[in-house]
Amino acid sequence: MDIRKKITFTYVALSTFSTLLLCIVVFVLFQENNRYHFLKRLEDRAKIVASIHFQKDPEKIKYYKNLKKNGLEELIEEEEFVLKINSANSFDYNTNLNLPNEFYTNVLKTGEDFFEINNKYYLGQVFTENGQRYIVIVGARDQKGPTTTIYIVKIMLFGGIGFVFLAFFLGRFLAKRVINPVARITKEVNRISASNLHNRLPEVKNSDEISDLTETFNDMLDRLETSFEIQANFINNASHELKTPITTIIAESEIMLLKEREVPEYIQSLENIYGQASKLGNLTESLLKLTQTGYDGKKQVLDIARIDELLMDVKSDLDKIYPDNRVSIKLNFAPNDSNLLLIPCNKPLLELAINNIITNGVKYSDNNEVFVTLSANQEMIKIAINDIGIGIPPEDIPHLYEPFFRGKIATKYIGYGLGLPLASKIIRMHDGEIQVQSEQNKGTIVTIIFKKSKIKKINIKNSNVDS
Repeated sequence: MDIRKKITFTYVALSTFSTLLLCIVVFVLFQENNRYHFLKRLEDRAKIVASIHFQKDPEKIKYYKNLKKNGLEELIEEEEFVLKINSANSFDYNTNLNLPNEFYTNVLKTGEDFFEINNKYYLGQVFTENGQRYIVIVGARDQKGPTTTIYIVKIMLFGGIGFVFLAFFLGRFLAKRVINPVARITKEVNRISASNLHNRLPEVKNSDEISDLTETFNDMLDRLETSFEIQANFINNASHELKTPITTIIAESEIMLLKEREVPEYIQSLENIYGQASKLGNLTESLLKLTQTGYDGKKQVLDIARIDELLMDVKSDLDKIYPDNRVSIKLNFAPNDSNLLLIPCNKPLLELAINNIITNGVKYSDNNEVFVTLSANQEMIKIAINDIGIGIPPEDIPHLYEPFFRGKIATKYIGYGLGLPLASKIIRMHDGEIQVQSEQNKGTIVTIIFKKSKIKKINIKNSNVDS
């Protein structure tokens, strides 16, 4: 069943239930109102009967009888009884009355009561005349009550059936009004594919859920379009970067195979081929690492590492690659509590990310001093990497995390534009954030922050259990 039908039938069901509830309330109130007014009529009859019984003047008796006959509405099967009360619990009983003892008891106790049997009402009241108390009982059948009740029931029955049909059509109209905007959005979204991601849903001016849904879809399309563009650029750049060394290797090999050459020429050619093959290997390894660092953040995070020890391992690796590097690891601000330095991570990947950032500092500062400062507290772990190199122009900063992007002033240095994008993905995978502050020709500060509130404690527990 589609949503439109569900809304329609839900609306009909709720309308039927509320109408039925209203009819029950109206019926009960109508019944009570009928009973109230009929009993009031019986009260008037009882007062007239008492007046006739107590009067000694024949003219007044005639007057009251005439008032009862002509001034009051006639009652069906009307009966009148006047019973003399002898004591607090005894009275002259009339055998024509077939009423329960509780009725008489209540009348004597409260001065008034009524009893209903087979739609015939009996009203009893206590009157006093010359110190003598009497029970006046008036009985009559309420014939109009059932008639009006049947009439009102018919009205509610046919009116309720008519309202159910009306609710069905109103429900369909309501469902159409509610679903049409969603159906329109679905239709528009189905028309958008990878070839026309630039299309957007028409904006809705109303500040309601449909407007929010449209805005959410448009935001999603913006992100998808950006992702597709980045992917396309990545593939184009990767193809170009891979094609260049492969073409050079093939061309060098073809030239050397044209004829026999001297040994020095072969050595030089092999050195060229080795250089291009090494470049190709490094580039391929970087691409593989870039594609392996997904965003699941679960299966990669396996270890518990101390961030200060991890930095010292990175420094040790740098010393092997760049023996004359001038990288300084500052632990002055590191806390004495080693637990504050623990972080759940994929240690090799996190080392690679920090290594890439520090290596960029070494490379783009022409092996000038690079300062790495570690600090930590209850809220966060922060690593600041500060170099005094060439800096980054402001217009290049928004593109730093795009694979293969290289700024104008960075092109004179060897590189592929993969180090910082790879580092960014690894850090985000560990729920960290990376901030870059730079001024051209003065240097760059890269800050890595891991907030404790985002660190996955479940991984800490699992690692402790495994160990």
